[in-house]
Amino acid sequence: MKTKTYIVFAKKTLIHVVKTVSNKPIFAHLRALAAGFILTKESKKRRSLEELIDFTYRFKVLGMKIRPMQVPWEIKKLLKIMEEAKIEIMLEIGTANGGTLFLFKQVANPRAMIISMDLPGGPFGGGYPSWKSTLYKRFKKHGQRLYLIRGDSHNQQTLNKVKSILNGETLGFLFVDGDHTYRGVKMDFEMYAPLVKDGGIIAFHDIVPGPVERVGGVPRFWEEIKTEYVNLEIVKNQNQGGCGIGIIFWNRARENKRKYAKILC
Repeated sequence: MKTKTYIVFAKKTLIHVVKTVSNKPIFAHLRALAAGFILTKESKKRRSLEELIDFTYRFKVLGMKIRPMQVPWEIKKLLKIMEEAKIEIMLEIGTANGGTLFLFKQVANPRAMIISMDLPGGPFGGGYPSWKSTLYKRFKKHGQRLYLIRGDSHNQQTLNKVKSILNGETLGFLFVDGDHTYRGVKMDFEMYAPLVKDGGIIAFHDIVPGPVERVGGVPRFWEEIKTEYVNLEIVKNQNQGGCGIGIIFWNRARENKRKYAKILC
């Protein structure tokens, strides 16, 4: 009887210790490393895009999730467009949970360069702790290059860091999902769009009107800018109160819209 009591006491003590220390830096890194190993192993079992998307939404290991802040139907359509475009160099502004980053890596070129930035402590779901980069680094496939930047996208030093990584190359895809204020999304576009190659894709998340705390000023900016470029909208329901993805084709061309519009059918 005493032995059973000791076992119960030991289990309770272990659970308490794990809860107490699991977010301490060293233990958090170890937890992220273990979760990343499991994620890599399990994701290889998913063959289709639909299976990968479902896996991303359901993944939860050691309390870690990578669930995208996206409507599944919408992100699926965007991923198919990216797959068709064979993206070789891309920049994501707004890493957040890492779900979209994980999915972008799956459809990008096997030797793609992917840059993802996030503001520590940022609003609108951003600001992952430094130890989570241990998990995110497990996303990349063999041959791909991943650069994680924790910094303010509006800071000139951050822009310079991106330019240094690109080393004269241009982006094939830019995903803007960081600061959702009108001023913030406008600055992200004005600062990073010039790094996109002619015919490249620029996508904005949260173009559908909704609560300010969810969409900020993105819908307003999208309405202002979309008529200036050839564009596509990926929206499951205009009354869904947020989300939605807007795409513009940078400095070119109606043939791109015709090429990718069939994916939305």
